[in-house]
Amino acid sequence: MAAASSTSLLAPCAPTARLGVGHATYGPGRRASVRRRGRLSVVAVQTGPQKPSPSSPQPAAAEDEADALQKLLKREYKYGFVSDFESFSIPKGLSEATVRRISELKAEPAWMLDFRLAAYRRFLTMVEPTWSDNEYAPVDLQSICYYSAPKAKPKLNGLDEVDPELLKTFDRLGIPLTEQKRLANVAVDAVIDSTSIATTHREALMAKGVIFCSISEAIREYPDLVRRYLGSIVPPGDNYYAALNSAVFSDGSFCYVPKDTVCPMEISTYFRINDKETGQFERTLIVADERSTVSYLEGCTAPAYDSNQLHAAVVELVCEEGAEIKYSTVQNWYSGDEEGKGGIYNFVTKRGRCKGRGSKISWTQVETGSAITWKYPSVELVGDDTVGEFYSVALTKDCQQADTGTKMIHKGKNSRSRIISKGISAGKSRNCYRGLVQMNSGAENAYNSSQCDSLLIGDNAAANTYPTIQVTDSSFLLGLQYKVQLVCQIQIYRYDLMLHFSPCTPSLHKSGST
Repeated sequence: MAAASSTSLLAPCAPTARLGVGHATYGPGRRASVRRRGRLSVVAVQTGPQKPSPSSPQPAAAEDEADALQKLLKREYKYGFVSDFESFSIPKGLSEATVRRISELKAEPAWMLDFRLAAYRRFLTMVEPTWSDNEYAPVDLQSICYYSAPKAKPKLNGLDEVDPELLKTFDRLGIPLTEQKRLANVAVDAVIDSTSIATTHREALMAKGVIFCSISEAIREYPDLVRRYLGSIVPPGDNYYAALNSAVFSDGSFCYVPKDTVCPMEISTYFRINDKETGQFERTLIVADERSTVSYLEGCTAPAYDSNQLHAAVVELVCEEGAEIKYSTVQNWYSGDEEGKGGIYNFVTKRGRCKGRGSKISWTQVETGSAITWKYPSVELVGDDTVGEFYSVALTKDCQQADTGTKMIHKGKNSRSRIISKGISAGKSRNCYRGLVQMNSGAENAYNSSQCDSLLIGDNAAANTYPTIQVTDSSFLLGLQYKVQLVCQIQIYRYDLMLHFSPCTPSLHKSGST
């Protein structure tokens, strides 16, 4: 299934839905369209202007909600301050020497340097993709510093080595790191620019067999685990920015939960960019062994500079038989000013693999920051009876742009996935949902439910939806719903599609953007 889009939605015509067995255009007054081919049936229903239901908000309540929303959109970014501490940085520019220098500074083993160099050489053969809805000037990779770290005091171990100004910074961000103030039930890995400065509750987690540390430490202390899983879900050649990350990533978090273990507390990483000329390229790797459970939360902020900074991360989740990973993100990078000046370019690859029977991965994301966001947290449902979930709220305002969504790749029997995406666009912003549901051969009785809602505020915002379905011989059920709503206008256009494929359905394959 290709694009069903609506830009600004002030135009009188409704979106076009293109289906794998034909296409139909829905305008006001059209109630439904059905196309049949073989044993495949597709039903698309549009409900035109709808009368408010008795439970709909009354005018006074609606005004209160509108006021609350406007306050949210106009709130000041309170994390835009710059911290003053001594740091060490390598010269700007990207080359093989840069890659070797990063590995040297981190005292990495030879196999890790080989991994980086292979990724860099692959990166040199690639070009930056241009199919996104986002519009921006090409990123000058030679103008970026790829490693910047706070200077440590050369004495005691632990937090005594950390510059007090850094501790004050994280206190100000609401992430205290000292033993007296640290969060009681959340283990936090604090990363600033290119390095992790502290990880709390490590001993308590280790008592349960749970390893949680910076990925730099994991490479040195648990090389067999890292070498086994690093790049297994997102290989270096997966895409342009994944290849760049694989070559120059500086720090990030590593977590391993052993068999039959419930992680005793939430784990979390807080990413902070401070240096104006430094990009952040963290790597996160989480492994849940058989019948284990872990919940992870990441947060991020950056100073309010008038120039753009690049954040290109990679996240890999490995979920073995009967295991469960919950991964939540509160993305609050600086988004730039009202005229679109400054802000973070947030280009991220996130993917999880449900390897064993009955495993489950859930992505939950709240996207409010970044000048430009480009990412699709995804799940490969390899084992039988596996579950993938994606829940997203993306809020854009001023001149922000977001091209985000998910991929659910069904390979195992009875695999199930759910996608719920909410987008809110205001000002001159652009908000795009791009989703892929892929039903592969062998994914008998697979099921997907997708719901995408877009809310437009004002007459300059835009929202686009690109749902794609790719199918090989299989039997499965899909339920899809796409809806766009204009604030201060009663009309709501809603699209409901229910697709059921029986085992005798002829092969259907439709390539998409993602």
